[in-house]
Amino acid sequence: MGDESVFRVSLDRIEEDLAVLLVREDESIRFTLPRSLLPEDAREGDILTVAVRREVAATEEARQRVAERIARLRAKGRD
Repeated sequence: MGDESVFRVSLDRIEEDLAVLLVREDESIRFTLPRSLLPEDAREGDILTVAVRREVAATEEARQRVAERIARLRAKGRD
């Protein structure tokens, strides 16, 4: 599969500001997203493509920032 997964969903309904999406391959799998994350013209019944991509560089940067914060907190605790 690599660093990306692409799948199709159908826009089942919109409840308030949430979009309920059904995975096309198994419609028992559903999830919600804020409506604002969908294309502006998306409507109930539309088929959408979702891509989930692993951001390796961003993950490493975030891990480094957390490690630096932990090191600073530990150093501060020793004072």
